[in-house]
Amino acid sequence: MLNNLKLAPKFTLLLSVVFISAIVISGIILSQTTQQKAEGEVASQGRLLMEMMNSVRDYTSVNVNPLLAPRLETEPKFIPETVPAYSATEVFKNLRENPKYKDFFYKEAVLNPTNLRDQADDFEAEIVNRFRKDSKSQEISGFRNLFGKQVFYTTKAISIKKQSCLRCHSTPEVAPKSQLATYGAEHGFGWNLKDIVGVQIIYVPSEEVFGIAHQYLALVMGIFIGIFALVILVINFLLKRTVIQQIRPMARLAQKISNDQMSSDQTAQSDIESLSRVAGKSDELGQLARLFKKMALAIYDREQSFAQQLKELHSKSEQMQSHTQSKNNRIAYLKALQQRAQMIRNKVKGSS
Repeated sequence: MLNNLKLAPKFTLLLSVVFISAIVISGIILSQTTQQKAEGEVASQGRLLMEMMNSVRDYTSVNVNPLLAPRLETEPKFIPETVPAYSATEVFKNLRENPKYKDFFYKEAVLNPTNLRDQADDFEAEIVNRFRKDSKSQEISGFRNLFGKQVFYTTKAISIKKQSCLRCHSTPEVAPKSQLATYGAEHGFGWNLKDIVGVQIIYVPSEEVFGIAHQYLALVMGIFIGIFALVILVINFLLKRTVIQQIRPMARLAQKISNDQMSSDQTAQSDIESLSRVAGKSDELGQLARLFKKMALAIYDREQSFAQQLKELHSKSEQMQSHTQSKNNRIAYLKALQQRAQMIRNKVKGSS
């Protein structure tokens, strides 16, 4: 089918195939790049918030805990502000009151927590076990569905690094009385130094980020398609103007030459004149037009010469036919006279 098309439609079709392939390949690459950029942006937000929570934990551990720790034995109710995990959780809770961060979530998920609100679910418990199997891992991140939405999570292991932490988590016997009064003796004990007991985990909403990324991808692809369509139209226009229109006189002359119409067709001379304008150029088409014009003129002159010779031969033939006819008429006339004279002689002989 492609071989049956003319040059302009064929070139447009091939160019469209090339551009469509380029658009598909560009779309795939751009989609992957946009996806990676969106994931990087979400991960960056999660890491930033994680560093902020670690700063709160460090501040509580260094500045707040030493001030309030002596009161744990005398107060009737446990003072949770002495616990770095509690401070970080409460600070993030206040952060979520900002509408911009209302869908973010921070949790210190522990397998055996003192405060049951920190109890790890099955998904978080699996991450804790992954850290335990590979203690060299610094971070585990990915995506999960939470509260009916897809969220990005980033986690860091919580391990017992200080001996002071074991005061509240080794055995109930050494724990502060206010802790036992508030949380009981059933949870949050049996921890050992260097144990990985849980994970810090931050959930970052990703649907909005990926939605923006998809809109950006659609916009860019729309611009690409518009540019490619415009390029096809411009190239097709320039092709017709600079190539096809200049080739058409050659094609028409070639058709007339193949049909032996150079001498009889009145438009041959105008095609040769059109070819002269192309032949005046210095590019490859101009060179081809000059050679073709030279050939066409030679054929046209030859055909004109043949036509003139044929006309002369036809005239001479008519003259010869006219002379022959006249001669035949005279012979016939003489024969008729002879026959008439013979008839008169016959009559004279009969009468005598």
